[in-house]
Formats: sequence, C-alpha cells, structure tokens
Amino acid sequence: MKIWIDADACPKVIKEVVFKASSRAQVPVTLVANSGMFIPESNLINLIIVDHGLDVADGYILKHANKGDLVVTADIPLAAQLVAKHVVAINPRGSVYNEDNVHDVLATRNLMQDLRGAGMIQGGPPPLGPKDKASFANGFDQELTKLLRARR
Repeated sequence: MKIWIDADACPKVIKEVVFKASSRAQVPVTLVANSGMFIPESNLINLIIVDHGLDVADGYILKHANKGDLVVTADIPLAAQLVAKHVVAINPRGSVYNEDNVHDVLATRNLMQDLRGAGMIQGGPPPLGPKDKASFANGFDQELTKLLRARR
C-alpha cells in the first residue's frame, strides 16, 4: 500500500496531515510534482519530479497507483480515472471520490469550466480553511483505516 499526493496544487497543511498519518501507520508516501519542494526527512516520504507539461504528474500517478493505494488530488479527471482502476481518491477538502459520485462530480466540474469559459461565472472554490483541514483529516483517516484493514 502506498499514499500518493498530486503535489503541485496540494496545500501544505494537507501534506502535513498526510505526513503525520504516514508516520503513524508506517505507510510510504510519494509526492509527484513538476518542480522541487520541501519534504520532511523520512524513509517513508519520497518526491518524484516529472517533466513540466499538462497532466504529466497525473499520468505518472495514474500509471503507478494500484488498487489498495490512496491518492490525494484535487484533479477530478484524474480522480475519475483512478476510481476506474479501483484506487481510492480523496480531495484536499475531504471528499472521497467513488463509483457512486465521481461521474456527477466530473460533470459538475465540466459544467463549471464551461460557464467560466463563457464568462458567466468567475473564480473557483474559496481558499482552504480550518474546517476543510479537519474534514480532510477525518476523511483521510477513515479511508486509510479501511485500506489498512483490507490489507490484513
């Protein structure tokens, strides 16, 4: 089992939650990014730097994540592809993507993207707040616990 982080856009506070959980559960974490970033010194934490380009990090995660892994990503198209591979995906606000919801979430994302492109709405989601961090920590812990139990 491995935890993956789509790291370029992942907030620092969310990475810190994952690092603590990794240490507690002794589960390795791999961050995938287009550029270097600080990671704590740990034999459980690894950073993969991929080439710059659209969806290069996503492609790396998709190719290497396996059933039983847990991926942290805000990228809904990536999450949909991961769910199709039976990989658990959770966003930095604590929402878990699964077969029951990922297609609706993807359709909503596409609609909002079209509306923004047409100038009908502006902006994206609000900045991550303390409630989001707590929601992520709870959802992440639940999913990690499920996967660890399934491993036994």
